[in-house]
Amino acid sequence: MKKYNVIYVDPPWKIKAGRPLKGYKMENGKQLFIPTSNKSRDTEYPSMTIKDIKNLNVPEVTADDAHLYMWVTNSHLPFAFEIIKQWGFEYSTTIVWAKNRMGGGLGGTFKITTEYLIFAKKGKLKSLKINDNTWFNVKRTYENGYPKHSKKPTFFYEMIEQTSPGLKLEMFAREKREGWDVWGNELHNDVELKPICSNAC
Repeated sequence: MKKYNVIYVDPPWKIKAGRPLKGYKMENGKQLFIPTSNKSRDTEYPSMTIKDIKNLNVPEVTADDAHLYMWVTNSHLPFAFEIIKQWGFEYSTTIVWAKNRMGGGLGGTFKITTEYLIFAKKGKLKSLKINDNTWFNVKRTYENGYPKHSKKPTFFYEMIEQTSPGLKLEMFAREKREGWDVWGNELHNDVELKPICSNAC
């Protein structure tokens, strides 16, 4: 079985996805929300519980020396540290993706304009470069004039490729990137990734 030096994962967290596409309108080239539309909706993809994510047998496909990059939303930050520990990694750094707020935006007292990429290590994989900061203001990915929900900018793939050497696996991938293997329910998988235990652990 292949053992990967780089694991990149955007877990299907159980969250609300904000307003539906029809809850927005284009006006003078700007995307504005319609106040009467529903404020939230379910995600477009099947989600997983924290327990199910932790239960994925990531250690089985991870090399002795490896880097983990895992996306996490604001509300799931506390659980991210449990997951990386379960998968055999040690927390290193939190990378911040700063985004412009859209319409009413998600959140309560503070509107959420950031998403986090947790960087964790296992063993002693030597990085290819030293990055000068951990905060990146990168534009969202758009499709047909609307932001593509949960789609992460290509910038972060490039950052990982420039930083971490070795075999790379993207979990919950939507499309295959050259030089990467993938696992998920939307593509032909390059690796089999089973739960650590079939029943509740």
